[in-house]
Amino acid sequence: MEVSMLRAILLVLMMATPARAAEVTVFAAASLKTALDEIAAEWQADTGHSVVVSYGGSSALAKQIIEAAPADIFISASIEWMDAVAEAGLVRDGTRVDLLGNRLVLVAHGAGAAPVALDAGTDLAGMLAGGKLSMAMVTSVPAGQYGREALTALGLWDSVAGSVAQSENVRVALQLVALGEAPLGIVYASDAVAEPGVTVVATFPEGSHSPIIYPAAVLQTAVPEAEAFLDYLSGPDARAVFEAQGFLPLGAP
Repeated sequence: MEVSMLRAILLVLMMATPARAAEVTVFAAASLKTALDEIAAEWQADTGHSVVVSYGGSSALAKQIIEAAPADIFISASIEWMDAVAEAGLVRDGTRVDLLGNRLVLVAHGAGAAPVALDAGTDLAGMLAGGKLSMAMVTSVPAGQYGREALTALGLWDSVAGSVAQSENVRVALQLVALGEAPLGIVYASDAVAEPGVTVVATFPEGSHSPIIYPAAVLQTAVPEAEAFLDYLSGPDARAVFEAQGFLPLGAP
């Protein structure tokens, strides 16, 4: 009788003990910061689990993951760097998705800058008036790579290559324009939405650069809750936040 009573008490105590909250670590492209911070806070409020996000250039984050940095989810701003992580055997099978798309824009410092036509005849060097064109690193960071590709396709790269100020990620490039340290910059449309200190003066033609796709995946050593958070990122609540911030959610709603 005493044994049965003890078992019953233990069962009640186990049922009364709340499930332990998990912490999901996400490595995400810097351009996702505004939207992802909001989404992570909503998911934490709904589930009690926390999300810790490390933002940076996709290339730097991928290299850190390959070098065994602890992370549960990787969201890249380019297919190339997700492929590198997958080829290292670090992506959990069946979890990789193309989460978002984006657009590439030319931004100017301040509010109310006049729009410009962006084509082969654009005098982009003249528009700089001796100032710098702010971009993310053009050889390694996706936003910079897309930007150089677009300028090359339009025949404008050679005229401005010597005036490019390169930054470690696209949000740093954005800040240089917002602070007036560069008159113009090339960033994602979502970055421009997040920064009131700049004005979009042109959108690059889609055919001038490769499609901008953000793949996301759960990593091999992830906590169980990571898959639930990645699913949430594709759900209606997260999609609404992404859309409001200028992203293009991919896949079925």
